[in-house]
Amino acid sequence: MKSPPETWQIGNHRVRVSHLAKLYWPEDGITKGDLLGYYRLVAPVMLPYLKDRPVTMHVFPGGIHGFSYYRRDRPQGAPRWLRSAVYQPETTEGITDLLLIDDAAGLIWLANRGSIEFHMWNSRVPDLSQPDLAVFDLDPGGEASFADVLRAALRLREALERRGLHGYPKTSGRRGLQVYLPLVPGYTFDVVRTWVKLIAEQLASAYPDLIAVPHGPTHQGRRVAVDYAQNSVGRNTVVPYSVRAQPGAPVSTPVHWGEVEDARFRPDDLTLRVVPHRLQQLGDLFAPILWSAEDIGLANLDDHDDGHANSDGHNHPP
Repeated sequence: MKSPPETWQIGNHRVRVSHLAKLYWPEDGITKGDLLGYYRLVAPVMLPYLKDRPVTMHVFPGGIHGFSYYRRDRPQGAPRWLRSAVYQPETTEGITDLLLIDDAAGLIWLANRGSIEFHMWNSRVPDLSQPDLAVFDLDPGGEASFADVLRAALRLREALERRGLHGYPKTSGRRGLQVYLPLVPGYTFDVVRTWVKLIAEQLASAYPDLIAVPHGPTHQGRRVAVDYAQNSVGRNTVVPYSVRAQPGAPVSTPVHWGEVEDARFRPDDLTLRVVPHRLQQLGDLFAPILWSAEDIGLANLDDHDDGHANSDGHNHPP
């Protein structure tokens, strides 16, 4: 079924949208129009996480079963009001014009061009070399269950709390879970990655049947890997409230620790159709990472997990 193009007034910009009746999730009856409507609805909650962060899109022009590709540079034909940042990687030649999303119009313009998924950097312009987030990416092996992921997340929470730190969990929208830690200014990616790896190694030593440190490009087996490599310049993780190109249209959704403890939910429960109502009921559970910051303490790089706090975390409200 075809649908005529429309022009939406979104804030100060007019955005032309098209093919709204195209089935992006054929088995679930979810259309491109449903996707755009979802992003228009959740934009006020989603946009603060994108502010000044380069974004990588996973583009599916024909829906989730078709050809797809990743894009992080400025698309041809992008409107002038869609901002970008010039970036020159230290390890490679060339300059990349990284895309930034400032408003709902930019989000919808990109989603209309087939961007189902949005992934963000751990740093913001103007200084992309300084992360403001530490990310613990819990990646289950092929034989591990989501219940194993939740158990691993609780062990990670205990390790952080012993250090006086508080992490914030969200689903990846697939089989994993991610725990974010907002950081005070001043850390480098090398320091943060080394610190996250240290925590991962300590957890793997304490819970060898449950948790692993990843080796190589893929992770297999029954254990849950703590992927510390996500804490590298140019690497990115899925934005809170981004839809994933998976059956059922799951959403990367913030959850509270009580849900992790109860183990009553699965990623497939948190979908494009469910999350807007969840936001109305619970609000944005991830909001504290926007205004709080934790000091991981450089001394932790030499510490061993003996069950006692190694450093104090500090929260800085606005």
